[in-house]
Amino acid sequence: MSEADNTATLVGKRDEQATVSQAESDTIHAFGRIPRVGIEPVAPSELPLAIEDYALIGDCTTAALVGRNGSIDWLCWPRFDSNACFAALLGTSEHGRWRIWPADPAPCASRAYRDGTMVLETIFETADGCVALIDFMPIGGVNSSVVRLVEGRRGKVAMRLHLTLRFDYGATIPWVTRLGDGSGLRAVAGSSQAILRTPIALQGENFGTVAEFEVVEGQCVPFILSHGPSHLPVLPVVDWRGALQATEVFWRDWSAKSTYGGRWRQPVQRSLLTLKALTYATTGGIIAAPTTSLPELLGGQRNWDYRYCWLRDATFTLLALMSAGYFEEAQAWRAWVQRSVAGSPDQIQIMYGLAGERHLPEWQVPWLSGYHGAAPVRVGNAAADQLQLDVFGELVDTIHQSRKHFLAPVASAWAQQMTLIQHLEDIWELPDQGIWEMRGERRQFTFSKVMAWVALDRSVRDAERFRFEAPLERWRELRDRMHATICKRGFDASRKTFTQSFGSSELDASLLLLPIVGFLPPDDPRICGTVSAIERELMVDGFVMRYRTSTEVDGLPPGEGLFLPCSFWLADNYTLQNRHAEARALFERLLSLRNDVGLLAEEYDPRLRRQVGNFPQAFSHVALIRTALNLHDDSPALRCELTPRYDELPQVAVPANLCRSIL
Repeated sequence: MSEADNTATLVGKRDEQATVSQAESDTIHAFGRIPRVGIEPVAPSELPLAIEDYALIGDCTTAALVGRNGSIDWLCWPRFDSNACFAALLGTSEHGRWRIWPADPAPCASRAYRDGTMVLETIFETADGCVALIDFMPIGGVNSSVVRLVEGRRGKVAMRLHLTLRFDYGATIPWVTRLGDGSGLRAVAGSSQAILRTPIALQGENFGTVAEFEVVEGQCVPFILSHGPSHLPVLPVVDWRGALQATEVFWRDWSAKSTYGGRWRQPVQRSLLTLKALTYATTGGIIAAPTTSLPELLGGQRNWDYRYCWLRDATFTLLALMSAGYFEEAQAWRAWVQRSVAGSPDQIQIMYGLAGERHLPEWQVPWLSGYHGAAPVRVGNAAADQLQLDVFGELVDTIHQSRKHFLAPVASAWAQQMTLIQHLEDIWELPDQGIWEMRGERRQFTFSKVMAWVALDRSVRDAERFRFEAPLERWRELRDRMHATICKRGFDASRKTFTQSFGSSELDASLLLLPIVGFLPPDDPRICGTVSAIERELMVDGFVMRYRTSTEVDGLPPGEGLFLPCSFWLADNYTLQNRHAEARALFERLLSLRNDVGLLAEEYDPRLRRQVGNFPQAFSHVALIRTALNLHDDSPALRCELTPRYDELPQVAVPANLCRSIL
């Protein structure tokens, strides 16, 4: 079969848009008015799918969400935090999407990633045959691209395409023209251009692009959408065959580096791949999630932009990567952290942009109705300006772990660390917004004080071990005073539990981290009492709430899903307390919440049995990896031992070429 024969056939769709003049005959569609959402009823087919019905593809600079119906409903170009050109996820199809699907009104769909890769394959079974939709983003290209291949597997299947490009989060309709060689379309608006290349004839319709075609067994029809600056010439052609092969090789080679071989290899591997896909390769920063404003409560207002890098995730992410054998990624992440916080310690933020950007102003997108009406849609994150004392502990512990495991020379960052501790000495007694980024009044949150203690504890340890010059006597005294203060003011003796904040009667799942960070031994009666209290008061359907939102402590309307890392922390506590059967049972239940391709959102709604919050969530997958490693008892050298202190990990052999400083 010739190259020309091995493409699909257009079966006919007349252009239904208004007739244009001969001089404009190369124009498919131009600027126009976007229908206002909410004035007319919206058909279900125009709305986004359930959050768990999406999968992730990415190229380590940005990522797209692909629905099981063949629709890409979210993509920001050229970076994770850029404006979206497909924003149907937070509105309707009019705000940008790209769907390829069978004409059959009731196809059966199944999907999976190709083993060890981020190449997604969706199988559509119809009455007439079977096709595979293969979606991926090539790694390391000059321009970021999405490649979609429609491959005939059996029979002859009629297919449809509908592309609606909308730059600026669905606000801007581009000017679209045909390419001079007839190979596709060019869409331009402002600073952006997108090029779609395909052998299929394309038509303009209602400010979008449509096509109908047939695919028979053995045929493969390519669609390649590439992005670049609009002032540059037409983007180069992507060799889709070579790109598919190179992309699969890249991901499989990366997956093969994992040192984890335990019983939960598949979920751990998928979580590691997800972390890699959420890494901005240029700088080493790891974003919390590729989305903004997916609600923590369906229909609610707890909608935040997670396309940034949080310091809070630093230590757990570092240890998860190292424990699975990914030292290069761990080292790049450590270097990103150290660069991002460089400067005056009183200007440290809790989160930064992909390259360490500090200006992340929060604004609302009025023309997007939100995921199934969950408004507002937010871009940027005002929590970047909050005081959250716990990040000092996470930051210092990251430096401590990097030093201990030879990701940098032992003296690296010591001067910076001393400056951080000097500042923390002055502010640790202040109230703050806490780990959950409360938008209510500041409080004396217990976990914030514990992590301030962690910063002092790790600094004392490093100074003692490596003989660094430091005011050790003063630091030891402050560390002990912090510990005593927390145990006195953050513990409710009548209920035998630590509390959310000093003087409060409320509980908080962050207290589960106290034995994990080494504040008290896991068998201490105060820890056992806290775990028991959380089991009694914060568990819903066997999973753990962050805290009771009905108390209005966070300054927001009550109600949210269950933050998934909290339940992984409980499983870790069970392991620490030698309650191994309970730990494994809870872990298996958590694994059952993953979607069909192994992904987890930020939260879970037990009443609706739906994933909620931004998706996929890096912290959920980091927690999964760490709990799997803690439960794994076949290869102790690869475990993240949590007892007696989680910083007392076994020494791991680091490749010699990585024993260098990145400053």
